[in-house]
Amino acid sequence: MSQTTFRAAALALAATLAAGFVNSANAQVLAHKDISIAMATTIAMTAIDNCKAAGYNVSVHVLGRNAETIVGIRNPLAGVNTYENSFKKAYTSRTFRIESGKFADNVGQNPVAAQLMLANIVAARGALPIKIGEETIGSVGISGAPGGDKDEVCAQAGIDKVKDDLK
Repeated sequence: MSQTTFRAAALALAATLAAGFVNSANAQVLAHKDISIAMATTIAMTAIDNCKAAGYNVSVHVLGRNAETIVGIRNPLAGVNTYENSFKKAYTSRTFRIESGKFADNVGQNPVAAQLMLANIVAARGALPIKIGEETIGSVGISGAPGGDKDEVCAQAGIDKVKDDLK
């Protein structure tokens, strides 16, 4: 086989393989559910109202599938720092797909854990993942109650309000 014939055969084989990859790639469309603005607003306002009824002025962040902010609200009576903290709690929960308190427990024995060096990660209770089955589609983070456990109660109230839509 001459070198020209070999090159032509190799190019033909490469083109055939590339065409096969293109066709199979087209067949791999991803489908998923996302949190709507209406759902995020319902979660956030329910959480704020739940905390307010308990006497806590808080900030809330609801993040979507890609950890993007869908809703961020600060009660005007909440501390200024609660707005940033609620985002970081929500970001931590979404990133690791677990409660931010569980993340805090996981790194509690290792204060120099590499994860703590990542931007927007905080080891503090107060955020919960939002899931459909086992798939994490977002998170809700609360800051301002006297303790992350109380923040989580408000976050759970927000998720519970839309639980029938999380299917």
